[in-house]
Amino acid sequence: MEASFAMQYGIRLRNDDMSWSEFCTLLTGIMPKTPLGEIVSIRSEEDKDMLKNFTKEQHKIRNDWRNRVNPIRDMSNEEKEEKMREFQEIIIKAFG
Repeated sequence: MEASFAMQYGIRLRNDDMSWSEFCTLLTGIMPKTPLGEIVSIRSEEDKDMLKNFTKEQHKIRNDWRNRVNPIRDMSNEEKEEKMREFQEIIIKAFG
């Protein structure tokens, strides 16, 4: 994520004082040709012709993502809301 922000926006996240709202806006605009954009593209690829041309490393990235343990699906809505509040507090402390 840091590399993608630096590459696309010239921003060093650790050194920049940015609001949560601005961070979210910039994150949603990350382009495919950044490190984060490339990983997201690999993880979400569904085209069988594209998948045939994936390298061994790209297949590993995609498979690891798809086979990950997903504790969120087993959480109640209340647990999800609590975890989201905890995450928001962390981000606000970091970028708030």
